[in-house]
Amino acid sequence: MKHGFVKVAAVTPKIKVADPHYNAKVICKGIEEAAQRGAKVIVFPELCLVGYTCGDLFLQELLLTQVLEALSEVATATEETDALVFVGLPLIKQHKLYNVAAVLQDGEVLAFIPKRYIPSYAEFYETRHFSPGNFTPEPFLYEDKEVPFGTDILFQVDAVQGMTVGCEICEDIWVPRSPGAAHALAGATVVVNLSASNETVGKDTYREMLVKSASAGQISAYIYSSAGEGESTQDLVFGGHNIIAENGTVLAQAKRFATGAIYADIDVHRLCHERRRMSTYAEEVREHQVLSVHMEQEETVVERQFSERPFVPDQAEEREKRCEEILSIQSYGLKKRYEHTGCQSAVLGISGGLDSTLALLVTVRTFDMLGLERNKITTVTMPCFGTTDRTYDNACKLAKLLKTTLREVDIKQAVNTHFRDIRQDGDCHDITYENGQARERTQVLMDIANQTGGLVIGTGDMSELALGWATYNGDHMSMYGVNAGVPKTLVSHLVRYYADTCGEEALRALLLDVLDTPVSPELLPPVDGVISQRTEDLVGPYELHDFFLYYMLRCGFEPAKVYRVACMAFAGIYDNNVILKWLKVFYQRFFAQQFKRSCLPDGPKVGSVALSPRGDLRMPSDACGRIWLEELEEL
Repeated sequence: MKHGFVKVAAVTPKIKVADPHYNAKVICKGIEEAAQRGAKVIVFPELCLVGYTCGDLFLQELLLTQVLEALSEVATATEETDALVFVGLPLIKQHKLYNVAAVLQDGEVLAFIPKRYIPSYAEFYETRHFSPGNFTPEPFLYEDKEVPFGTDILFQVDAVQGMTVGCEICEDIWVPRSPGAAHALAGATVVVNLSASNETVGKDTYREMLVKSASAGQISAYIYSSAGEGESTQDLVFGGHNIIAENGTVLAQAKRFATGAIYADIDVHRLCHERRRMSTYAEEVREHQVLSVHMEQEETVVERQFSERPFVPDQAEEREKRCEEILSIQSYGLKKRYEHTGCQSAVLGISGGLDSTLALLVTVRTFDMLGLERNKITTVTMPCFGTTDRTYDNACKLAKLLKTTLREVDIKQAVNTHFRDIRQDGDCHDITYENGQARERTQVLMDIANQTGGLVIGTGDMSELALGWATYNGDHMSMYGVNAGVPKTLVSHLVRYYADTCGEEALRALLLDVLDTPVSPELLPPVDGVISQRTEDLVGPYELHDFFLYYMLRCGFEPAKVYRVACMAFAGIYDNNVILKWLKVFYQRFFAQQFKRSCLPDGPKVGSVALSPRGDLRMPSDACGRIWLEELEEL
């Protein structure tokens, strides 16, 4: 570092979304390689210990706990590296979540630098998860040691005269009065930026200009490390566009859409000289102090009660009120869609099961509100290999009782023809056998909608979407999914409420029989005329899955905690091993099937938990569920 030359590095590792321990390993490897190259300042991207694209997984207690363990692994890797290392992660402080940079050196965490400016525009929605950081440093207890937490923290390197390092995070550089500018005015000659800047056409040029301008205006070296490969590509692509600039000149720049490190030798002494030369360059300092309180952590004996059906009110009066409200939300949502499109007809596939029954009841209610004739609702029954007399008869009776236009399309021949075309053995009752029927039904509905100038109304419910229990581009697809926000345990109560309040005895009796019918996709042939394929035998009881869904998403419980409260709630109903079995199925399917939820049709949110990719669940399709499943294996 003679003559003020200092080698610095911006490193973008290939991470896995939501897998902090894996990410810690690749970050440690990056530190080792950069240190071997002689880098004295090593900068990694924003939130790289978990991935910037975690979405609502940032609210998961397990992820936030394990990222601290991963941070400890990375800190240990900095022992004897003689380098200042910056690593991004989410961190809880006083019940708030912050997007921070951990500053590491010689095995220790020196400080946490929080992101100050939190974007929520265009493709960004960080205020959904993160709070803006404080400028003035405050003490933060980390591993029994008080570590300063705040934006205005600088790191003075005694080996190089004039070398002082400050840190900002991503959006901080894009604002008119950036923390980096304040750092420079307070004496920082090197500013680092941990970023997750996605790629759009022309953005790289603007990003380069921004970094060059920042380094020029601050008369500083600027090390910009951005997220790259490994981040979710659900909606965005991150190019790993790393840049090292010095006083308006780019010293090194990464080739985009690649991982790895860039290095440059900055001249700290020259920067100091330039600042002395410019008489208009002024310095100013801000500082504060905050005290903290310590409490011992201990096991709590849980005595509170947990309802078996968190989506369903226990009291009958409240339950009826809830049902009426949900039916109103569903029907008003559909009403708006009809008013906007100008359509005056609807098409529904009816199976005689609960979901399609609820969707039809909502559609009838909507048409009544719009003053449209119910005969403009085309209800389509499409019997095939697994259809039973009971569900077929109920579907036909329901369509007639509600005064809709019933059409029957027997799809056996079409499906068999399709099987011959793709060389599928009709005696092989595999997933192709099942999904071929579901997709044929969707094709029929879509084409009838074209014939009638109507909308295909989706019937799938939220519980099925959580588990991915839907055929992609089959029953998964519609033009408006009225049940998308309704969990299975609530569907039955809505149908029962409708039965109790409709004032028509024949309709009531029919709806009660539908309620008594086992939940089934009816894609496999019946045995002796009886349903042979029961959904809950295959994926588990929906009352358990709805319970798991609620406490995972609404409350952010980690798997071990979900299991614990489920065992309490279902004591005497399900054995603990049964609960654990289906909980593992839930997490496995929930993570594996997000791609289906990422492209859901529009549909109304009705409660505090929803799965819309445009609303409540901004979860990457390719998030790794390993740490959740591993915790269950340890139970």
